[in-house]
Amino acid sequence: MQSEKHISKSFDQDLDEAIRLFLYMGDSAANQVAKAVHALIDKDEMLAQEVIDMDFEINRKEVELDEHILLLVAKRQPAASDLRLVMSISKGVVDLERIGDEAVKIAQMAKKIAAQGKSSYGYAEVQHLSNQVRLMLHNSLEAFSQSNAEQAFEVMRNDDVVNDEYQSAIRALMTYIMEDSRHVSKVINIMWVLRALERIGDHAQNVAELVINYISGQDVRHSDYTKVEKAVQEANDRMAARQLSTMPVTDFESLDKDANQ
Repeated sequence: MQSEKHISKSFDQDLDEAIRLFLYMGDSAANQVAKAVHALIDKDEMLAQEVIDMDFEINRKEVELDEHILLLVAKRQPAASDLRLVMSISKGVVDLERIGDEAVKIAQMAKKIAAQGKSSYGYAEVQHLSNQVRLMLHNSLEAFSQSNAEQAFEVMRNDDVVNDEYQSAIRALMTYIMEDSRHVSKVINIMWVLRALERIGDHAQNVAELVINYISGQDVRHSDYTKVEKAVQEANDRMAARQLSTMPVTDFESLDKDANQ
């Protein structure tokens, strides 16, 4: 995370701690999703229960981060870009907590499906969509960590692909039900899993939008890609200006020499 350094060291420490807690919570939610999908594919009821139990830790971290942000705002009264970053963390933590909730839904379906027997129809669709949304989540957290608006924009574009693949998978499962009604209950459970994965992709997109917002100052929610592209360019310009402002004088002299050669 590239953040401006301030006169107050304690402010930097408080902000760094908020970022650390946010990324830790994001990693925990991503791990929860991965384990939930593995529990489903492997018919592992114990692993599914572990995922359900993990939700307590996610919720605890949400409360801890909320309290930390409240104290940070009250004590430090951040302004401008710092306030946008703090507010982005505050909003993003809600998405991470809901990702954990969706992982619990997948784990609950995994336990039901394991109890129903052998049929593994729909697992290929689950595995494929899972890979897509987990990559989206990883990239959105990485974009946040590195203040990378371009990577965040890529996550937003990938959400369209995930939505299309979700709809395609649902149509395939509906066709299977119509051709063979013996496994209706299990296939419906798989549909709920796919729906949970699609929602995880939506939450990853929300985090990506927050990345662009806190860097560029532009709210890109519900925006067309033309507006998002302008916001990404604004974000890139701000990051370049910030890097120049922190560059040592000797580096400027080197740049001048290179330009004159």
